[in-house]
Amino acid sequence: MGTEALRLLATLAAALFAGAALYINLVEHPARMQLDTRIAAAQWAPSYARATWMQAPLALLSFLAGTTVWLLGGGRPWLIAALLIGVVVPFTLVVIHPTNHALLAPARDTGSAETRKLLERWGRLHAIRTALSLAATATYLLALGRA
Repeated sequence: MGTEALRLLATLAAALFAGAALYINLVEHPARMQLDTRIAAAQWAPSYARATWMQAPLALLSFLAGTTVWLLGGGRPWLIAALLIGVVVPFTLVVIHPTNHALLAPARDTGSAETRKLLERWGRLHAIRTALSLAATATYLLALGRA
């Protein structure tokens, strides 16, 4: 795969991730939080499961393509963008996963105030992923403009 194709792939994957993440933060999660807590938690679980299978591969693909562009002499912006999108994976596994695990616990009272707080926390943590992915996309776009 040529360097130009890798540049476009890295940028597209980051932009798709960012768009999906932004939609979740601006539309889906606020709408979910207007529901009764039990219903919000019930809606969150399958949404989270489906989004994982879309967003994780996009983040990894963008990270790998961006890093490869950098290794092939693309310059520091490609590495910076790749690290910005790449860090969402360990951030999710280390920081967000405990909240996800608590929300998915079989014995959880999904109508409780604690569940509502966990859903609110999840929204705030997801916003960090969104910000990282938007920053990665902007950095890739700037790097594309200089290429």
